[in-house]
Amino acid sequence: MYKRLTGMQDILPEDQPYWRFVQEKINQVTALYGFQRLDVPILEEAALYVRSVGPGTDIVDKEMYTFTDKGEDEVTLRPEFTAGFMRAYVENHLDKRPQPAKLFSVGPIFRYERPQAGRFRQHTQFNVEALGVEDPAMDFEVMSLAWHFFSLLGFHGLHFQLNSTGCPNCRPRYVEKLKAHYQLHYDQICDNCKRRLVRSPLRVLDCKEDRCQPVIASAPRITDYLCDDCKQHFGQLTHYLDAAQMAYTVNHRLVRGLDYYRKTVFEVWVEGIGAQAAVCGGGRYDGLAQEIGGPPTPGIGFGSGLERVIMAMKAQGVAVPGLPRPQVLLAYLGATAKEKAVPLAVDLRLHDIGVILPFGNRSLKSQMRQANREQVHFVVILGENELAKGVAQVKDLQVHEQFDVPLEDLSAWLSGKLAM
Repeated sequence: MYKRLTGMQDILPEDQPYWRFVQEKINQVTALYGFQRLDVPILEEAALYVRSVGPGTDIVDKEMYTFTDKGEDEVTLRPEFTAGFMRAYVENHLDKRPQPAKLFSVGPIFRYERPQAGRFRQHTQFNVEALGVEDPAMDFEVMSLAWHFFSLLGFHGLHFQLNSTGCPNCRPRYVEKLKAHYQLHYDQICDNCKRRLVRSPLRVLDCKEDRCQPVIASAPRITDYLCDDCKQHFGQLTHYLDAAQMAYTVNHRLVRGLDYYRKTVFEVWVEGIGAQAAVCGGGRYDGLAQEIGGPPTPGIGFGSGLERVIMAMKAQGVAVPGLPRPQVLLAYLGATAKEKAVPLAVDLRLHDIGVILPFGNRSLKSQMRQANREQVHFVVILGENELAKGVAQVKDLQVHEQFDVPLEDLSAWLSGKLAM
């Protein structure tokens, strides 16, 4: 018997109301903020992600699904959206259009990581990117969109975790101070941090090992080493957040897991969903376009895994409306009535009336039991007597009344009743 692969999941019918509700709120909030949808391929050149995400990161070193295809090209299943968005922005000359380019997408990403609650090797991500503007007000707009989205979903207790990771002018000085601090405590840190210290030093601040926590706590803070431009950018962003009364905490160990981030990095946290409180993360990546051969292009964005979002909605007890269901069951008695029922069901559906058509040669009692299970509003019954009179017998299961309705008037009659 075949089973799904480790880290993959089936989204069953009972979970589909959450997925439709979330997608509706994505469409609603992106329209409010003027973001347009852009879909990029699931497969890209492997070099795109190595160059943009950065060697030494867990994504590149451990998690990417990379293989050689039949054309001898090395390709990678999309592990994140931003690099593909930037490639599409450069390749399609979106910089020639009015800026900023405000874009979003929803789709699967693939990372070979250890599955845990809300984290899968294939998961669906809501991704937002704003390209072409360096204004801290753009940072605020992207963060505000995230806040608005989670508010529309019904979350309470939202707040941001926020930090600045500096820029190429000020970060190198901080990295030297950070390395020096870690060298003083080299025997105390884990092997993973020893590797990161060489290949991706900021990532040591993201370590979860208990033995490294005292070293992280005593490490210098990057906000103390920001250049004037980064200080001003960060200060203006926090001013906007204060003015909008959006709660935030400056988290000096927040660096995110990708090399391309500069200046602003943030996460959205939700209370009451356990230790893994983050439902969204992102930041600014002003140098990414140049890394992949494009022109200098500021950018900021975020990604949110929808499986984790839905898990958090359930943890907070967020109720969602059910999916629309047919409100009419078309019952029939005998082969002649069935011959009429099949095209009648098609006609009713063409008039936007949802219809359940029973199958097999079942008794009326059996078909009525199905109507009760399906919780339909009306049962339309066709039998020899009804066909002889050119009518359908319609039972209203909510008020327990029945009517004889001429067949030529049936769609209009049902439409009127269902609209009440």
